[in-house]
Amino acid sequence: MAARGADPEAPSSPWVPLPFSVRERKSETPDTVTIVLAPQNRSRALSFLPGQFNMLYLFGVGEAPISICGNTDWKDRYVHTIRGVGKITTALCRSGPGSVVGVRGPYGIGWPLDQAYGKDVVIVGGGLGLPPLRPLLYELLRRRDQFGRIEVIYGARTPKDLVYYDEIQSWRARSDLRFQTTVDAAEREWYGDVGVVTARLPDARFEPKQTVAYLCGPEIMMKLTAQALVARGVAPDSIWLSMERNMKCAVGICGHCQFGPDFVCRDGPVFRYTAIERALSVREI
Repeated sequence: MAARGADPEAPSSPWVPLPFSVRERKSETPDTVTIVLAPQNRSRALSFLPGQFNMLYLFGVGEAPISICGNTDWKDRYVHTIRGVGKITTALCRSGPGSVVGVRGPYGIGWPLDQAYGKDVVIVGGGLGLPPLRPLLYELLRRRDQFGRIEVIYGARTPKDLVYYDEIQSWRARSDLRFQTTVDAAEREWYGDVGVVTARLPDARFEPKQTVAYLCGPEIMMKLTAQALVARGVAPDSIWLSMERNMKCAVGICGHCQFGPDFVCRDGPVFRYTAIERALSVREI
């Protein structure tokens, strides 16, 4: 598992963002959009590790950490799925084609794909937890013959809150992947599963002793899912979680994202479950 810091072609100061232009904007849900960012002045291919994030900056508004949710094969752009929940993210969601967005990154520790070679893989995403997992899924499918079963469980509040709807349908149609979706509250036109993601785990097909799990979503969801996986026989140190905190500097200096002894921006956002299991039970952290 390796970390990749700021781009070597970035300005010498880690605080100076590079200018990117919004190439595309797509509405995913009533409050969530996906934007495609292309560098304004770039001669070298972009790169990132699945699970990493960028700091996105809007001039005169502010900066926010957003997970990269595109494919590592896409060398000319970064893709970010953003939910408008505050001043900065709402402004980012309103950015249309041609808008300028500052980018710092990529930052953080990515998903440890090397841990899963030759094993079954369980991916569980809740709410806006699927976007940080999407690059991982792309990588798994690109190297499909190197892994065992792949089980994906994705949950949202309502059917209208499901992101990547069309892509999910294509994943569900594959014979080498099992993709389950569930919602907390159903509408009449919804014919899928209803309930929390942990309720779908008994239907997931995997060999517990030979399984690696990747989780992203609300902390309580990840905690309960990890406990359910351990109860089924998955080794605690084979479970990985992506944490979310109020990251400001992205380089482990400001302390805003401290989580126990760790800084989420520098030591995460991906952590082994055994490393943060105790901290997950402390309400004040």
